[in-house]
Amino acid sequence: MTTYTSDLLQLLEERGYVHQMTDAAGLDALAARQIVPGYIGFDATAPSLHVGSLVQIMMLRRLQQTGHRPIVVMGGGTTRIGDPTGRDESRKMLSDETIEANIAGIFAVFDKLLTFGDGPTDAVMVNNQDWLGKLGYIELLQEVGTHFTVNRMLAFDSVKLRLEREQPMTFLEFNYMILQGYDFRHLSKEMGVRLQMGGSDQWGNIVNGMELGRRMDGTELFGLTTPLLTTADGAKMGKTAAGAVWLNEAQLPAYDFWQFWRNTDDRDVGRFLKLFTDLPLDEIARLEALEGSEINAAKIVLADEVTRLVRGEAAAASAKATAEQTFAGGGLGEDLPALAVPAEGIRIGAALTELGFTASNGEAKRKLVEGAVKLDGATITDPAHLIACPAAGVELRLSLGKKRHAILRHG
Repeated sequence: MTTYTSDLLQLLEERGYVHQMTDAAGLDALAARQIVPGYIGFDATAPSLHVGSLVQIMMLRRLQQTGHRPIVVMGGGTTRIGDPTGRDESRKMLSDETIEANIAGIFAVFDKLLTFGDGPTDAVMVNNQDWLGKLGYIELLQEVGTHFTVNRMLAFDSVKLRLEREQPMTFLEFNYMILQGYDFRHLSKEMGVRLQMGGSDQWGNIVNGMELGRRMDGTELFGLTTPLLTTADGAKMGKTAAGAVWLNEAQLPAYDFWQFWRNTDDRDVGRFLKLFTDLPLDEIARLEALEGSEINAAKIVLADEVTRLVRGEAAAASAKATAEQTFAGGGLGEDLPALAVPAEGIRIGAALTELGFTASNGEAKRKLVEGAVKLDGATITDPAHLIACPAAGVELRLSLGKKRHAILRHG
């Protein structure tokens, strides 16, 4: 492991955030002698970010914890274009009202994890629509367009992959990298930002912005990316059969969020504790060394700590209490997902899919045949089983395996 002189890079390195840096020695020296304003950009395509974005948010938290200034850049402007990175098709265009509402929803999570204010290391959230929206087309072509070559732009993975797969890329999307590069230059000039961070897939965009700032203003800028975050079994972080694991309560109940972390693969526990909690490294080393069934204690700590950071103390306590009541006491926890059964009843496979326990009725059928489904403690294997509508005030428990439970109520 590399040893750095700055608290910032030392912390990022020892907790596993660093994948690539443009000039590690230069950034280390800068962070050791002054406050470094650094930013990460987030597009506002939904009213909440999901777990896949949490490592980036935690990087901004680490920036602030080591005495530097985090800048959260909301892509009110770039969301209108759509980042082509990792996509085979164009994003749906969103209205101005939807984008603004999404930004308001996303801020709620940042407000829990960062300290906002006017101080030198206080976080600030800005919207790139404020400057991109003022750029005239001719001005953009004259000032910025001359610093980008089409040859270089065509070499970007986000463009190459789309062309290789013969998927159309609009001219609008093709301009995304220019606007993102301009963001870095603008933030450098107007707010003294010296560092842009992001996922490994953003490396090319980050380097573009650095080069633009150097060519237009002669400013030395820095870039840092995190590793591609996947689980031990190779799955993309934050994606499950039931869909995205959202950070906001309105999109995903606290119990489901807690349970996602409780279900972490044994091999990922130590890594996730470093990335997503503030626990000391010696305590993490103790927890990840647990073996056999004892590793479950470490998973509960992980679930408690992440839920507390992202959702707050009350949500973490409630989710944990529900889990204890469900698993230890065999009861029905208040935070379990619930489904209203219509008067005519519902097929058990359809109930599993509607709750998000299975991705399709076909998967539900397989789980039933495997004997993984229980209704009030009784194993059900018949995919055609009809769950009758419970009487008012009566609650049934539907379970898939040992970790997924839901309440069925009168519709």
